[in-house]
Amino acid sequence: MTNDTGSSAHDESQPGGEPSSQKGNKRNWPTDPFKDFFEDSEVVEEVTHNGETERHRGIYLLPNLFTTGALFAGFFSVVSAVKGDFSTAAIAIFVSMVLDGCDGRVARMTNTQSAFGAEYDSLADMLSFAVAPAVLAFSWSLHSLGKFGWICAFVFVAGGALRLARFNVQLAQVDKKWFVGLPSPSAAAIVASCVWSFHNFEVHSQMLDLLIGILVALGGILMVSNIRYYSFKEVDFRGRVPFVALLVVVLAFVVISIQPSVVLLILFGGYALSGMVVALIRGARLRSKRRKRRERN
Repeated sequence: MTNDTGSSAHDESQPGGEPSSQKGNKRNWPTDPFKDFFEDSEVVEEVTHNGETERHRGIYLLPNLFTTGALFAGFFSVVSAVKGDFSTAAIAIFVSMVLDGCDGRVARMTNTQSAFGAEYDSLADMLSFAVAPAVLAFSWSLHSLGKFGWICAFVFVAGGALRLARFNVQLAQVDKKWFVGLPSPSAAAIVASCVWSFHNFEVHSQMLDLLIGILVALGGILMVSNIRYYSFKEVDFRGRVPFVALLVVVLAFVVISIQPSVVLLILFGGYALSGMVVALIRGARLRSKRRKRRERN
């Protein structure tokens, strides 16, 4: 006698006793379940080279590591300011400045510039040089001014955002020798060094809070102004310089180490004033030329 059940099972199975329906399901399983995920999340950039459009996949690691470090320092500044560690928050902003200055130079030196890196850098700058200084100033003193305090902080954040957006749009149109408006890292450095200095000297008063609020709001306005500031991009750091230049650099480090917060406040404050002074001189010259033209006519 034949066993109908066994015969049926034998007919429906493949060698090894595996049902054909299960084998069919295995054929439909993807070999790499994360393949679509990786392909969809991949960064693809279109670059025009010699009139031809090229598609580049992926991102450059080295310059984006510096940008990530700058972003982390900016976030750490916000956390430190909220916790009340104001000196650490100010120092973190300066650390972010150093890393932010490195990523662009590293990208140019290694020929790894990309649109992704530029956008990533702008987003990191927004946190490190707009949000972080505003939070630091508000947490240290501006909160005592009520509505006026947070409005001044918001003016600084909005100025930083508009400054970065305008810089990205006008990047190919503006003379690289000059910045149009106070650079956001310099504005952030003024606020950070100011809070750092007065906090170390334990100087605090209602009048000082008001002055800090005005300074913060003024920094936001200067960032979106049309005042030109020297960019130092034409300085050749790879060229030869006289030996005395190295001594000047050593002395600068010594002076900064004596009282870093005060020296940095003087340096960046002087840089901000330099643009305004040059703008006033140019305005006076233009008015003088117009007056002479009128007198001739």
